[in-house]
Amino acid sequence: MTSTVPNAIEHADEQQPPITMFGPDFPYAYDDFLAHPAGLGQIPATAHGTEVAVIGGGLSGVVAAYELMKMGLRPVVYEADRIGGRLRTVGFDGCDPSLTAEMGAMRFPPSSTALQHYIDLVGLETRAFPNPLAEATPSTVVDLKGESHYAETLDDLPQVYRDVAEAWAKCLEEGADFSDMNRALRERDVPRIREIWAKLVEKLDNQTFYGFLCDSEAFKSFRHREIFGQVGFGTGGWDTDFPNSILEILRVVYTEADDHHRGIVGGSQQLPLRLWEREPEKIVHWPHGTSLKSLHLDGEPRPAVTRLNRTAGNRITVTDADGDIRTYRAAIFTAQSWMLLSKIACDDSLFPIDHWTAIERTHYMESSKLFVPVDRPFWLDKDEDTGRDVMSMTLTDRMTRGTYLLDDGPDRPAVICLSYTWCDDSLKWLPLSANERMEVMLKSLGEIYPKVDIRKHVIGNPVTVSWENEPYFMGAFKANLPGHYRYQRRLFTHFMQERLPEDKRGIFLAGDDISWTAGWAEGAVQTALNAVWGVMHHLGGETDATNPGPGDLYEEIAPVELPED
Repeated sequence: MTSTVPNAIEHADEQQPPITMFGPDFPYAYDDFLAHPAGLGQIPATAHGTEVAVIGGGLSGVVAAYELMKMGLRPVVYEADRIGGRLRTVGFDGCDPSLTAEMGAMRFPPSSTALQHYIDLVGLETRAFPNPLAEATPSTVVDLKGESHYAETLDDLPQVYRDVAEAWAKCLEEGADFSDMNRALRERDVPRIREIWAKLVEKLDNQTFYGFLCDSEAFKSFRHREIFGQVGFGTGGWDTDFPNSILEILRVVYTEADDHHRGIVGGSQQLPLRLWEREPEKIVHWPHGTSLKSLHLDGEPRPAVTRLNRTAGNRITVTDADGDIRTYRAAIFTAQSWMLLSKIACDDSLFPIDHWTAIERTHYMESSKLFVPVDRPFWLDKDEDTGRDVMSMTLTDRMTRGTYLLDDGPDRPAVICLSYTWCDDSLKWLPLSANERMEVMLKSLGEIYPKVDIRKHVIGNPVTVSWENEPYFMGAFKANLPGHYRYQRRLFTHFMQERLPEDKRGIFLAGDDISWTAGWAEGAVQTALNAVWGVMHHLGGETDATNPGPGDLYEEIAPVELPED
């Protein structure tokens, strides 16, 4: 059991293959596409060496650039800050370099099978992430309304928490055909997936997460809804998601994206950094030993993009912060889409007006974290009176909300994520410096653990992030509000450009906010692969007949289309 309020259905056969995170909206098997020996496709020899702009050096941009390079194209990557995007791993000044903090993505579900392809490709290791009540978590404390409960399994908590877990299971089963969809995803039964999801999209697009709970007889108790919001399932409290579309939540639970998480040993930012330097064995046009790094001057991406516009011949012209102007036959935009509204001067002609509307309506959630380095995993010490761990992974309604304990062995320095919060809880931290945040957090945790002096174990300064205050992000990740399904569909399907006027083609949107699974690295990978297919097709290329790409199968698996009237 990995969560305080677990997924609704526990599988009798734990040997079943993990659900691929393609999800119900576009059930394409990206993991099979990547694993096929024929590769992702090829372009005409006359197009070899053609430059393609890739704007944004996060995971989506680096994956797209890497695959374009393998096809014989020359990706030109632009990055305003650092390679990695929200795969951002930082150290602590003056501390052991092995001590790191994951400021963005830090936990990845087994259902992220396309992501796992690249993790394996660059030789990274993963290990179980210590979520609430996960097997890798020695103990969990749930602290609500000043009352704390210590638990190593769900059964250790008071009956009301099991009642809430059962209510969530009933709510999902009765309101969202959970077990039927779960089974269809495991069996990759595309017709059944599409049948179930089409009905739910039409029924639930206008419904909030909280409204979905309130409509369930199982959640008629306000107390149960309150506990569920504060403690949640999988990763902790979900009340910050209550205003969002229930469809966003269903995508998470159907694909088990909130379960059995793994962390990347040494930090997630290693993935894009290693891809940047990787010299693929199979590569077209370029000599062996070519990497993205070697294709860029001094091994660095171009600086921030300041302007995007269309020019004669339906080309995409890019101006960067150095004043350099380059024109491309194709471009992929992977940065947060709001950058197109603020940081980058854009021609209206870049996209159709309904796509601009979808970009403007994108709803981003806020998120804050604060980490401190400590001398050792002291939380594993035993309380002399109770025999329990002196401190535990903590879920609380206090300011800290979620506290995670991260160690690399009993005799090594360790890290505490003192607080991980979203939305309104994140905004509460925004005016405070890192040290001010730490003081408030230590006070809150001191009320839960009055016998533990956390401060005496701290060996370095805290590091913090508020993604809503990051100038090249302005938010942590997309989360659709009710009624936003149509907007998301426009953004996700943008790579299918034969439906667009010729003067609106050539630039492709990608990134996790373009995906159906925003906030998960898998969505960044999937949309990168969509964009790669789009660029290949735009330049006259095609996939191998034995390995059709997402665009080749589009008509069979296209997302549900709701009426616009």
